[in-house]
Amino acid sequence: MLVLIVISGTLAMHMFVPALPDAARTFGASRSAMQMTVSIYILGLAGGQLVYGPLSDSMGRRPMLILGLALYTVAGFVAALSADVHTLVAARLFQALGGCAGLALGRAIVRDTSQSNDAVAKLAILNLMMMVGPGLAPLLGSGLSLIFGWRSIFLFLALLGGVTLMFTWYLLPETVRPIGNIKITTLASDYTLLLRSPSFMGFALGGGCATTSIYSFIAAAPFIVSSQLHRSLGEVGLYLSLLMVGMGMGNAITRHLVHRFTIERLLIVGNAVSVLSAIVLLVVTLASWLTIVSAIGLMFVFGIGAGTASPGALTKALSGNPTVIGSAAGLYGFIQMSVGALCTYMVGFGHNPTLSAAIVLTVTATLGQVGFWVAIGWDRLTIRHIGTLEIVCSK
Repeated sequence: MLVLIVISGTLAMHMFVPALPDAARTFGASRSAMQMTVSIYILGLAGGQLVYGPLSDSMGRRPMLILGLALYTVAGFVAALSADVHTLVAARLFQALGGCAGLALGRAIVRDTSQSNDAVAKLAILNLMMMVGPGLAPLLGSGLSLIFGWRSIFLFLALLGGVTLMFTWYLLPETVRPIGNIKITTLASDYTLLLRSPSFMGFALGGGCATTSIYSFIAAAPFIVSSQLHRSLGEVGLYLSLLMVGMGMGNAITRHLVHRFTIERLLIVGNAVSVLSAIVLLVVTLASWLTIVSAIGLMFVFGIGAGTASPGALTKALSGNPTVIGSAAGLYGFIQMSVGALCTYMVGFGHNPTLSAAIVLTVTATLGQVGFWVAIGWDRLTIRHIGTLEIVCSK
């Protein structure tokens, strides 16, 4: 059920991309106007999580999740019946504001109900769904658009939202004791507390850089495959699915090893693998040695590293303060999606899409490693300081 909840929001992100030209012809709209349906969704997906997290701490996970899924479902039907591009853009915004509830609250529910090591294994699956959705969405979207027309994409998403809403209504218990008060000052203080925490910010920024930076390659893949490597566009979906397989392998590695190694070691080593593969991709590109095997092979390794690091980063970020888990999940999701949106935007610069993607991946993966080291160092310093105080007090 939680997999359905999480994948609903991410699947809608890029599922409409293959149908943009068809929808543009239907409405007589420009390419930039149609691109708004994608960019507005990413912004809504990022910003909405800032609201659901703290509200779920106050009112409970279950009612906020039901509200979000209901909004997602209704917005999907409105998008399918849109008579003009402005209605479609507005519907996409509300679809995102509903879909992001699953991203923030699915993670919070896992953290509510699991101990640290168990949470890593379960969050690994949810993180995989967050990455699989954008990777497989274009394949599914192109198939639906080709057979049934572009409106069928939104009908499919609305039906998916309705089924998920039904499961949530009948099967999901409340997993947190709501604190009951909803105040703007409380929301501000929760986020101020998190933003001032070097530990949370290190894991959150590191986790965003380690995972959603791969969106840059997903956005550039059609141009890399067709323009630079002169392969059929039909192969793009296959290659992107291999990246998702790499992510899945990384998640499986984490679930298998989390009881043998510390979370910190897994996320540091996993992200180091991503950094190394990004650097090699940059060198291969600059040396003009790029082939389809080297490009996809290196990104496959990058995906393994990202899949290994991401569950640990999320678990550590949500473990700092049990009273603000919802707010932490919302802010983590906002940072993660914002990094993904920024990387997607940055890869559009330059005339060589592979070079742009390699630079973005190298920089962000390296920043992720720095963020992890800062957070781990701060945690160790805090533990040492608390131990010193306990010794002084005992004396």
